[in-house]
Amino acid sequence: MATVAEKILAAHAGRENISPGDLVNVSVDVVMANDITGPLSIKEFRKLGVSRVFDPGKVVMVPDHFIPNKDIASAIQAKALRDFSREQGLVYFEAGRAGIEHVLLPEQGLVSPGQVIVGADSHTCTYGALGAFATGMGSTDIAVAMATGDIWMKVPPTIKFVFHGQLQPWVGGKDLILHIIGDIGIDGALYAAMEFHGEAITSLNMDGRFTMANMAIEAGAKAGIFPVDAATEAYVAAHPPTSGPRPIVSYTTDTDADYSRVIEYNAADVEPSVAFPHLPSNVKPLSQAGTVPIDQVVIGSCTNGRLGDLRIAAEILRGQTIHPDVRCIVIPGSQRVYGDALDEGLLRVFVDAGAVVSTPTCGPCLGGYMGVLAPGERCLSTTNRNFVGRMGSPQSEVYLAGPAVAAASAIAGRIAGPAEQPSTTQEVPGR
Repeated sequence: MATVAEKILAAHAGRENISPGDLVNVSVDVVMANDITGPLSIKEFRKLGVSRVFDPGKVVMVPDHFIPNKDIASAIQAKALRDFSREQGLVYFEAGRAGIEHVLLPEQGLVSPGQVIVGADSHTCTYGALGAFATGMGSTDIAVAMATGDIWMKVPPTIKFVFHGQLQPWVGGKDLILHIIGDIGIDGALYAAMEFHGEAITSLNMDGRFTMANMAIEAGAKAGIFPVDAATEAYVAAHPPTSGPRPIVSYTTDTDADYSRVIEYNAADVEPSVAFPHLPSNVKPLSQAGTVPIDQVVIGSCTNGRLGDLRIAAEILRGQTIHPDVRCIVIPGSQRVYGDALDEGLLRVFVDAGAVVSTPTCGPCLGGYMGVLAPGERCLSTTNRNFVGRMGSPQSEVYLAGPAVAAASAIAGRIAGPAEQPSTTQEVPGR
């Protein structure tokens, strides 16, 4: 009578059964921090009076938010991460061999089904696409996890989301998760595990699943989890850790599991979607977006910076020209994604269309650099948050969408869909 989340947490708590609301000590398989959150975690770790992390092979440090360093302050942050990682012998990714953490860890085989993964970043829930329990925690909690290998938490209830039927052309994972958040709100899954099911979910590729799990936090969730299936197993097999393939430990929700809610949708009703300012829940289907001129488009981030996302954008931008009033910034999510996009000729498509192609970085997503907005400017972005001032000036506006709408909008100079581009097919590549 247990859900996937409850089974994973019970196994890592050394208990046969647990229930929502139980307080448990849970062993962790991976602890992660980045160049913003890591230095604070390191500072708190020093206060604990321990000299070594519990297992250096399970602690991962990824500089990605301000990498390459944009100024002296960010260089100091990155150096703190680098020095601690060398001191402790941690898993560390230097610029040039790294990428955005939530793209990097899965492709490097560092996260697997059935694991408990904690990170000092709210979008750590991304790894739930692989059937893991992954959640973000504060820097102090991460310091304790680095020292002990354990966390303390309350077991969350689970909400089941079911998408029946098949998706419309050009509808992908970003549209599904925006549809959910628009329906239930930014606190509709507060401290719950979101579990995804249905024919449309089964047909969704791993890139789309990572996108959906990534944005579970935008509905207030503790975690977002997908069942382990053939697609999951194929992904894990294709992305082994350097130590070699590891056995897959997958959990299946019992047929009589006690969900707190079951929410069902008809996938055919979901259009390409756009979240308007200033909340991810302010969602409109593209057909109701109206005429919204834009100044900038960002294609990338931990939400939509994977190879499949770039393929979709390139399919629309191929042979086209970005609108003269629009800056289009394309950011591959990792060096591997960058290299694969280079080999496939995708970067040439972007450059020929008039886009800027960046080294992997979080950069503009949090208003850090590489695309900060001025007052009065509008950006359509494939990122995950559009709060006031998220990408720059508090007087700017951020709209969220998937890579298909982003690419089409870059051409049109306003929010637009791929159906407006006569050169595009009516199918998402690799969905």
